[in-house]
Amino acid sequence: MSARSGRYEVRAGGRRVAVTRPDKEMFPEEGITKADLVDYYRSVARPMLTHLRDRPVAMERYPDGYRGRSFFHKDVPDYFPDWIHRLEVPKEGGTLDMAVCDDAATLAYLANQACLTPHAWLSRTGGLDRPDRLIFDLDPPGDDFGVVRWAAFTVRDLLRDVGLRPAPMTTGSRGAHVLAPLDGKAGFDEARDFARLAAEVLAARHPDRLTTEIRKNRRGGRLYLDVQRNAYAQTAVAPYAVRARPHAPVATPLTWDELADERIGPRHFTLRTLPARLEQRGDPWAGLRRDRRSLTAARRRLDRLALGRRPRP
Repeated sequence: MSARSGRYEVRAGGRRVAVTRPDKEMFPEEGITKADLVDYYRSVARPMLTHLRDRPVAMERYPDGYRGRSFFHKDVPDYFPDWIHRLEVPKEGGTLDMAVCDDAATLAYLANQACLTPHAWLSRTGGLDRPDRLIFDLDPPGDDFGVVRWAAFTVRDLLRDVGLRPAPMTTGSRGAHVLAPLDGKAGFDEARDFARLAAEVLAARHPDRLTTEIRKNRRGGRLYLDVQRNAYAQTAVAPYAVRARPHAPVATPLTWDELADERIGPRHFTLRTLPARLEQRGDPWAGLRRDRRSLTAARRRLDRLALGRRPRP
């Protein structure tokens, strides 16, 4: 029996991680196996961990491949190795032990557990109740990604007007995220209220194209400005995570110029193509932490905009 058909070990982050059932097909149409999934996460570990480290992670697992049954694992199973960082997270009625993906070995181990997609908290372990990310989740009402592209630039312009420095990412599914780095001093209540007000301002400016209506049957074909992720214990797909869609698309950070390119859609980059992109262009979000800004100051400016007044320079 060959190593690829049985069990073997890989080196990741100074550890040896076992790969079991390496020939298990995760994306049968593409011939992508579990071994390929592990290799992918090892290859993108350095930039991915920049955005994932020090955050509780929910695991979206597909033991029978991306078309098979799936489940979310928020708690760490007893059989996970001791070296995986765990964090006791408060929840309603008790606590939950969650994994914190701090190194390449953990990424490789999760991939071997058929975790196609890690989803990360918007806050860090040292301040779980204070987010350092604000997210607008933009999915098209139909299949036209052009609507998402326009909405993302519209969100960007408003956030820049109030002093934030947002960045775009295709989700690898249907749409895009616009993420604004925060300084982590405000709580989730403030973040959620800010995001709601920003969405309301945008929907009021573009009532024929944007909406804050939660009920789908009342959106009238408009794009829903989804800000629901900006709450305690909510998660968002991690940058460079593989999605359970045909061809193994990847959630990919972009520059704003790239988002403007009509050739790039929500599933443009895949497990097969993303490592080469990183080698050639690097991580567009490499300096994201330098763009963290105060939500409190942004809220003051947003309040003035909401009242029809120009923000101070």
